[in-house]
Amino acid sequence: MALRMRRIKPPETDNNIFWTTMADLMLGLAICFMTLFVLAMTGYTQESVRQKVKQIEMSKEIAEKLQQENINAQIDEMTGDIKISDLELFEVGSAKLSQRGKVYLNKFAPIYINTIFSKKDVLEGVENIVIQGHTDSQMYAGVNNPNIQYIKNMELSLERANSVAEYMLSTNYDKKYNEKLKKILIVEGRSFSDPIIVNGKEDYNKSRRVEMHLKAKDFDIKNVLVGGKHI
Repeated sequence: MALRMRRIKPPETDNNIFWTTMADLMLGLAICFMTLFVLAMTGYTQESVRQKVKQIEMSKEIAEKLQQENINAQIDEMTGDIKISDLELFEVGSAKLSQRGKVYLNKFAPIYINTIFSKKDVLEGVENIVIQGHTDSQMYAGVNNPNIQYIKNMELSLERANSVAEYMLSTNYDKKYNEKLKKILIVEGRSFSDPIIVNGKEDYNKSRRVEMHLKAKDFDIKNVLVGGKHI
């Protein structure tokens, strides 16, 4: 029996080299683009982390200085938030600073202002220092209209914030910061729109407070609250 040999035809080489080269090129460009994107995002994240670290360092410094002066304040060292109860500053139902409130601000304001303004790398990102007044939701006697109740509390909260701002400008902080401070300092009244809830109920004492909020140009450093808890 004769064996027939079958010639195996070599695989054809067509013009797919061009398309393979283009595919490799596109893949390479995609990888380059993704690499640049990741680097850009990483750079942004690193800057955000750097700002956050500076913010935390500043907050800790403020907390330490307030503690050294035995100033009753609550500060969140991660955000720079500080709280002051209205009982530290005002008589009940009044927007006029008490003598105790003036003594408090005489010690608190220089520490707070001097520390913030001495941190140039933090301050350059701050758009405003916002002083906010807050009330509790208890009703004024003889006023049954809820809208009028809200507005009366709004007036009280705004007057309290303004009293704090006005007195802070008279305290013994470093006056080389004065012009910059006046440009970025603003006041707000929040009425009872942001109550403090504890165990499902409003804590009236904690709701009545003054907040000082560092508003950043690129991101919020959150509220700086001043109030009722020892550091």
